Amino acid sequence: MNIGELAKGVAGATGSSEADAKKAITAVFDQIAGAAAKGEDVLIPGFGKFAVKDRPEREGRNPATGAAMTIAASKKVSFTAAKGLKDKL
Repeated sequence: MNIGELAKGVAGATGSSEADAKKAITAVFDQIAGAAAKGEDVLIPGFGKFAVKDRPEREGRNPATGAAMTIAASKKVSFTAAKGLKDKL
């Protein structure tokens, strides 16, 4: 499913236009991304939790040369599905 298909489904469910649904979906994703950028968790009951996690610096290998290299520390966003979503699967 892509954003167009998602917007079409939301528009049908809410009785709004596809353009308005797409704006709303984009606004929701922007809010989630903004909270993640601040390091905050986003909990959506019945759906899941978006959490920011730290990845420590670690050793790796360059796949082209096989030489050892250091992979820098970074942050990632992880998603954990809520029980309600798991039950639908």
